[in-house]
Amino acid sequence: MAIAAYQKRAKRQLLLLLAPSAVLLGALVIYPAFYSIYLSLTNEALSGPAALNPRFVGTRNYVRLFTDGDFWNSLVVTFWFVLGSAIIGQFILGLVAAILLRRPFRLRPVINAIILMPNAVPEVVAGFMWVSMLAGGEHATLNKIVAWFGIPPQNWLATFPLTMIIIVNTWRGIAFAMILLTSGISSISHELYEAARMDGATVRQIFLRITLPLLMPTIFLYMLVSTVTTISLFGLVYALTRGGPGGATEIIGIYIFNQSFTAFQLGFGSAVAVVMLAISLVIGIAYVRLLRVQV
Repeated sequence: MAIAAYQKRAKRQLLLLLAPSAVLLGALVIYPAFYSIYLSLTNEALSGPAALNPRFVGTRNYVRLFTDGDFWNSLVVTFWFVLGSAIIGQFILGLVAAILLRRPFRLRPVINAIILMPNAVPEVVAGFMWVSMLAGGEHATLNKIVAWFGIPPQNWLATFPLTMIIIVNTWRGIAFAMILLTSGISSISHELYEAARMDGATVRQIFLRITLPLLMPTIFLYMLVSTVTTISLFGLVYALTRGGPGGATEIIGIYIFNQSFTAFQLGFGSAVAVVMLAISLVIGIAYVRLLRVQV
């Protein structure tokens, strides 16, 4: 009887501790998600007759969405943006930084601070900072640098818009990749490396046969988090290009913003958000189940 009473009391205490988190999760995640689904089935708007008298329109927003060329363009732009910045750029540079910074050396704290510094800057501030660096004219920072090599000045955000936002987002996300991959590398036993060296294994063989296989769970966890967060990115790209020029950098977050708050079509914008929520869920399930990552 005493054990049963103790277990019940412990269960109530656990539920009490979880209650604030559950309330916040319901208020900030679950309720907005279901409300977005509801809005996507209406013609809710911020102006016009639909703002005064919204109606239920069923799947009309989704039919319009899948026949909209701008939506498919935003999906393609988002795909290349995520692939270039999160999956390739941040991962490769973060892995290189994690491996190189394992051993202590004189400038290690300085390099760590340089890599971590972008995360201390709000993304909108970082965006405007890069706008000044990539602007046209001979006095812009990047143009001054390339002038040393005889390259004429140009407006980089207009000439190479997608490449530039990929570079900026890669710069901002290296720290997260480095921290996560460093924790994964640190969990690998040094005895494995010592045994491999005694057997005559080269640095390349050690990396491919020991480090990389044992680091796979951490890599897949990083891929899951970075992919989903990069898909939902908005502020950095909006500060840089606002989706231009000509939709060249209109990732899905900016497309949703434009439809909801520039075109004032909340119902249609919510339909786009619901589709992206479904895509993010599919990606998350694929990483967790197909790649067998325990999260």
